[in-house]
Amino acid sequence: MPRRVLSLAFAWLLLCLATVDAEPIKVRLPEGNTRGFLVVRRPGGPPIAYGELRQKPSHEVIESRLLLNFKDGSLHEETVTFSQGEVFRLEAYRLVQRGPSFPGAEISFDRKSGLYSARTQEKKEPERNASGPLEMPPDLHNGLALVLLKNLPAGHGSGQMAVFTPRPRLIKMELIAEGEDRVLVGGEAKRATRYVVKLDIGGLTGVIASLLGKDPPDVRYWFVTGEVPAFARFEGPLYLNGPVWQIELISVEWPR
Repeated sequence: MPRRVLSLAFAWLLLCLATVDAEPIKVRLPEGNTRGFLVVRRPGGPPIAYGELRQKPSHEVIESRLLLNFKDGSLHEETVTFSQGEVFRLEAYRLVQRGPSFPGAEISFDRKSGLYSARTQEKKEPERNASGPLEMPPDLHNGLALVLLKNLPAGHGSGQMAVFTPRPRLIKMELIAEGEDRVLVGGEAKRATRYVVKLDIGGLTGVIASLLGKDPPDVRYWFVTGEVPAFARFEGPLYLNGPVWQIELISVEWPR
C-alpha cells in the first residue's frame, strides 16, 4: 500500500468535524538560544540522516528550525515561531518534506495573516494544493512538542494540531508522561522520563480511521530528568504511516 500523508478515503470527512477544546501549556522553563546536532536511524540500524536543531530569540518571539538531510537526498525542514508570555503560543509554522523518503509536502501558516498554504503529493499521484483562512486557537501546537514536554504540569497536557489533506483540520493532541527508563551518560546511570504524544481524530472519522488502520501514530520523546530536562531521543514516524525513526543528539567528532 502506498505511503500517504492522510488516507484519501476519509480525508473529506476530516473537514466536516468540529474541533476540540484544550488549554495552552504555561511557561515554566523559558526558551532561549539552542543548537544541537542530530542523527536519524531506524531502531538499531545505521544512520540514514544527519541534521541539527537551531533556536534563537528574534524580537519578542523564538524561532526554532529543525533540519534533517537524508543520505538518499531527502529533506525534512520544520520552522516554528512561537511566543512565550504566560503560555507558549504558536505564531507561525512552515514544513517542507521532499525526496524519496517522504510523500511531498510544503505547508505554512501564521497567526498574523490568519492564512495557510498547503501543497501535498502522494506517491504516483497528482499534486494537490489548497490555501485560505485558518483559525489558530491559543492551544495550537504544531512543532512545539519538544518545548511543551519540558513544561508539562503533573506530567500531562493537551492541545491541538493542524493536519492538512491539503485542506486544514484541527485534531486533539495529548502529551503524557508514560514512564521512566535508565540511560547512561559518560558511563553514569541516569533516569530518563519517557513521554508519549497521542493524536486523536475523534468522532465518526476516528472510527473509520481505526477500521482502516489509519490512526495517527503515537510518537515518543525521552528527556534526562533534572531541574532542567535534557532531550535524549525521539522515536516515531515523521508522517502518517511512515516508518519509525529514532532521532538523537550526537557529539562533535574530530578528524584524525
